[in-house]
Amino acid sequence: MQLRLYDTFSREKRAFVPLDPNNVRMYVCGPTVYDFAHIGNARPVIVFDVLFRLLRHLYGESRVTYVRNITDVDDKINERAARDFPGLPLNEAIRKVTEVTERQFRDDVEALGALGPTVEPRATEHIAEMCVLIERLIAGGFAYVAEDHVLFSPEAMNAVNSVLPRYGALANRSLDEMIAGARVDVAPYKRGVTDFVLWKPSKPGEPSWPSPAGIKVEGRPGWHIECSAMAWKHLGEQFDIHGGGIDLVFPHHENELAQSCCAFHASRMANVWMHNGFLQVEGDKMSKSLGNFVTIRELLADWPGEVLRFQMLMTHYRSPVDWTRHSTEQASIALDSFQDVTRAVDIEDGRVSPDVLAALGDDLNTPQAIAHLHSLAAKGRTGDYQAASDLKATCKFFGFGLKHVALQDILKRQKSDIDPNRINALIADRTAARARRDFKESDRIRDELAAMGIAIKDSKDGTTWEIAR
Repeated sequence: MQLRLYDTFSREKRAFVPLDPNNVRMYVCGPTVYDFAHIGNARPVIVFDVLFRLLRHLYGESRVTYVRNITDVDDKINERAARDFPGLPLNEAIRKVTEVTERQFRDDVEALGALGPTVEPRATEHIAEMCVLIERLIAGGFAYVAEDHVLFSPEAMNAVNSVLPRYGALANRSLDEMIAGARVDVAPYKRGVTDFVLWKPSKPGEPSWPSPAGIKVEGRPGWHIECSAMAWKHLGEQFDIHGGGIDLVFPHHENELAQSCCAFHASRMANVWMHNGFLQVEGDKMSKSLGNFVTIRELLADWPGEVLRFQMLMTHYRSPVDWTRHSTEQASIALDSFQDVTRAVDIEDGRVSPDVLAALGDDLNTPQAIAHLHSLAAKGRTGDYQAASDLKATCKFFGFGLKHVALQDILKRQKSDIDPNRINALIADRTAARARRDFKESDRIRDELAAMGIAIKDSKDGTTWEIAR
């Protein structure tokens, strides 16, 4: 079969040809570990896990390297560490936060049926590589030192008439468009509006390392240089696939591409850039202010991981996905039916469906692949043992173990977890907090109710609640 993938850079779907069929290489941006991952974070994990499985099937398990990084240096991590461990030195507190949240993330994505990546590097373990790249960029005239910062200049990149891609090509924007719509830090030491930080001095108490470029004060890396360094370390100067969410195209991936290409005087960083679409919850953008912010851990308390995985794959990865309770129930019903069909078959008798593989080979067309699963199930219900065996083998390949609880039992359990007295007490506490204008506490209680699966509605007559659907 032929694998065709949509490349964000060229904006076309084309045949995938690895740089080295004996060493197929993929990098996907991973989590910033400061809190539980939300359901939006699960989408790239699941999407690129399917691609990882497909590449292993096509080229061999030992011939595919999948790198998914851990970002463990970030302002949000610093804030969480200072809040949760005020009595500890900040660096020690940061380590506690990142170790706990990294473990939480791994447990959650394992429950979603995701294989572990080949390599899972931490940003803080690659400072030396970051400094090497920064020194190269300065030497090439693409970066400069100003007031103990190192900044990258997109204008300098675009001024070079060479093999380098144009800055803005990935996001399909001109430099003028990016300047007009830029949300950038204004600083007197910056030469250009779009210049971005590669390295900056650390504030007192923040994590710090010896700085590159002869800067005497210690500092810390910018976000974008971290992924360039980790990809280079584990995959080389160029590799096959770079993935992530559509929200990362600009500025993160644009800046990664610029840094790596300029550092190595290359026309590309990855041969294919892949991006999954946005996720909404019940038709709205997920946000804490709307009370629809939900973590993977919260969903796993109510639903088996393979149901959540199936639900995510019901929508093509490049399309926006609307995460609804109804679609969760539909996913559970589908897996119930597959489990019924395959209950009595031996997985060793089955093969991975060629139709499913062909669908996945067409830019990971998971909705079409799932349609083929339903076709196999329909044949299996007529007594076709081979179809039932193929269904079981294909589900295993897809990451579905078919060992989850039936939907009606899940719903019974969920209903039994609802304690009206507890909910009414929380609503009373929230009403009191609103009355004294303690909106931070009011929001916290609303988030707690949302995590319990309770939707609240405020009106002039008071607050009412119902089980979220």
